[in-house]
Amino acid sequence: MNEEIIIAGFGGQGVLSMGKILAYSGIMQNMEVSWMPSYGPEMRGGTANVTVILSDERVSSPVLNTYDTAIILNQQSLDKFEDKVKPGGLLLYDSNGITRHPIRKDINIQLVEAATESARMGSTRTFNMIVLGAYLKTKPIVALENVLKGLKKSLPSRHHHLMTLNEEAIKRGMDIVKPFHP
Repeated sequence: MNEEIIIAGFGGQGVLSMGKILAYSGIMQNMEVSWMPSYGPEMRGGTANVTVILSDERVSSPVLNTYDTAIILNQQSLDKFEDKVKPGGLLLYDSNGITRHPIRKDINIQLVEAATESARMGSTRTFNMIVLGAYLKTKPIVALENVLKGLKKSLPSRHHHLMTLNEEAIKRGMDIVKPFHP
């Protein structure tokens, strides 16, 4: 098993955190893992993406040109990475701020209205956990129990009181993800 993932959006959307949680989750399952962030000089509002590789074998390089999965959280990222999803791969996206939806017919496209749902839940900070839940439902590569361990490891201890809310958000993302057909 080898899963090559790009998660891309704006800084402040939890892109890097989501990647780190996936990486920690893979470690909890004794996988070989690579986590390579990339972001602009801006803290919030600039572009951010992270490449995560989860594998049963050693990861030879964290640098990728194509991906099994692209998790897309803004239009710029959709424009940049839609063509880099391998045929038969997964493109998971939130439509908030998207002006042109994905058009490829040779990949699995899944839609999760995470921005809308996080606002409905009363905590926009759960946005990335809703997206993560949607990914886990579509590709259950890591077990939820390991994701929760990875989440706890990546959260500062002062935020551990938010574990229950984040778990609810992950489960909500699993419930609301749906196929998108161009």
